[in-house]
Amino acid sequence: MKVLVMIKANKESEAGAMPSQQLITEMMQFNEELVKAGVLLAAEGLHPSSKGVRVSYAKGGKLTVVDGPFAETKELLAGYWLWQVKSMDEAIAWVKRCPNPDDTEGDIEIRPVFEMGECGEAFTPELREQEKRILAAAEKLKTP
Repeated sequence: MKVLVMIKANKESEAGAMPSQQLITEMMQFNEELVKAGVLLAAEGLHPSSKGVRVSYAKGGKLTVVDGPFAETKELLAGYWLWQVKSMDEAIAWVKRCPNPDDTEGDIEIRPVFEMGECGEAFTPELREQEKRILAAAEKLKTP
């Protein structure tokens, strides 16, 4: 199963504070363990919400674009991993090993990734073929 592991933002990450060399070292070691275990698919840190925008949509196709920063830090992300694990229990075990930046309080959320095959009959053979083409094209973008 694929899971998205989301590192929640805090006041420091939203202020643009960069991680210490010690934390970067610990995170690189942790990511290396994930790779060796065949778990890590992707990992990225995110800039503070002050550098982002939020696009909201409403009925009738109305879109609203709001520049960051955004007020509710607890709803924001500072980074993420995409993991391939056997179970939610395995994902939890890995998160429990994650380095804690400067011994601060925070949250890491784990969510299963929805697979298109879970759509049942709505995911027709034609749509399955289209998904294969899209994923193949996206994979080509990863390698320069």
